[in-house]
Amino acid sequence: MKENKTNIAIVGGGIAGSTAALFLANAGLSVTLFEKAPSLVSGPPFCHLHAGGNLYPEISDEQCLTLLKQSIDFARLYPHGVDHRPTVIALPTYCSRSTEHLLPRLQKLQAYYEALIKEDAENRVLNDPSVYFKLYEKSEIEALREKKSLRHPETLDEWMIPFAKETDLEKIQFPVILVQEYGLNLFRIGARLLLSLEADTHVDLRLSTSVTKIEKENGLWRIHSIDQKGKKEERFDYLINAAGYQTGKIDDMIGVPCERMVEFKAAYVSQWECEEDHLWPEIIFQGERGTPRGMGQFTPYPQGYFQLHGMTKDITLYEGGLVASTPLSCQPQLPQKFIEKIEYAWKEEETIERTRKAIRHLSQFIPSFASAKVGSKPLFGAQQIPGNDPTLRVAEVAFPAPHYARCEIVKVSSTIDMSYAILDDLVKSGLLEPSSCKPVVPEKMKQIKEDAVSKQAEILCEMREYPTALAHLCVPKC
Repeated sequence: MKENKTNIAIVGGGIAGSTAALFLANAGLSVTLFEKAPSLVSGPPFCHLHAGGNLYPEISDEQCLTLLKQSIDFARLYPHGVDHRPTVIALPTYCSRSTEHLLPRLQKLQAYYEALIKEDAENRVLNDPSVYFKLYEKSEIEALREKKSLRHPETLDEWMIPFAKETDLEKIQFPVILVQEYGLNLFRIGARLLLSLEADTHVDLRLSTSVTKIEKENGLWRIHSIDQKGKKEERFDYLINAAGYQTGKIDDMIGVPCERMVEFKAAYVSQWECEEDHLWPEIIFQGERGTPRGMGQFTPYPQGYFQLHGMTKDITLYEGGLVASTPLSCQPQLPQKFIEKIEYAWKEEETIERTRKAIRHLSQFIPSFASAKVGSKPLFGAQQIPGNDPTLRVAEVAFPAPHYARCEIVKVSSTIDMSYAILDDLVKSGLLEPSSCKPVVPEKMKQIKEDAVSKQAEILCEMREYPTALAHLCVPKC
């Protein structure tokens, strides 16, 4: 690889900053990654490959098509982190929409997926396009109730058996949709990135390091940081702001304008001893966000663990948890109670209360799930949303000043388009040769082995006080 003397500083080692570091180092650039936490990808939780955006009926078809393409690219980059189980989408009887409203979009997505495979056969990561989705009428679901659950389901019908057996069919509309949107495992993706970046000689990985001040001096960025060894000042040619929900703090430091929101969210971990040994698909019960009938999301992990979302203000969403920037500061000010959760710890009574509410929210559709217990502390964090539209789901990066990139991802699958856009800006700035900017999977990622990812993912779970079962896939990678 041709060496490049350009020095890049990345502030923030979440999924955005870590992925950018991976691609820039692969282009021969010298990258210093500053992360205040002791490990990578410790920001807001993600659990779902939004391969079409079918969880968001309110967003545009254009955003959904973009999410599909980005999700395919993401699955190709992070195969160790993809759980190959499909997703069931059910509309409760109280929904004003019907499944028929979703069909035109699903058909567009199916056609687009087929076209992407024709462009590049390696894009076939969501099973065959002919089974990208399937509709199930009530009579078909009732017939599947009589079937035996399988530990290794292969067909779409076999995946639907647990749903058929355990769901209260009087509470949902028909047809029900099964779609090839898979799970994502944040611990495994974080582990793979950590192993890759630690092994890359182009990357100086600074964990447990805080950036305290940034100044522009003679065309260079002067960055002040502090770690356990003390304070340091360094100069860099290019700055990438990947500070997640604290992105506005970096903008304030260097004096660039912005408009953004920040939203605090949490997902809850439960453990359930189901009478039958099911291997579950993910299940989405759609609903109206922010109301008591908000969406319910049921995400399986091994050993009977389930991650739960309830898009109500008593469960995943919080009163006062969505805040916006002001003319005085780019950094939206979350109430202190949310900062304390992010920076310190949850109170046990709140963990128990909200997890039980999440269990009740899902058990209205899956009655036997009412016996589930609290599995661990929640998965939580604050998500940035650029602009002023809280329904935005596709965003990548902005370049509000010379030699400065502000990462603005909302969904993790946008990180690859984000990284390529930064590489393009480096070329335009004269800091990178065009020949170095090629859309390839970095070699360091290809070299990481499955057992190393699993071991490191377990270490991350233990560091963050989560069950090590969350480090593994329901459907092991072949």
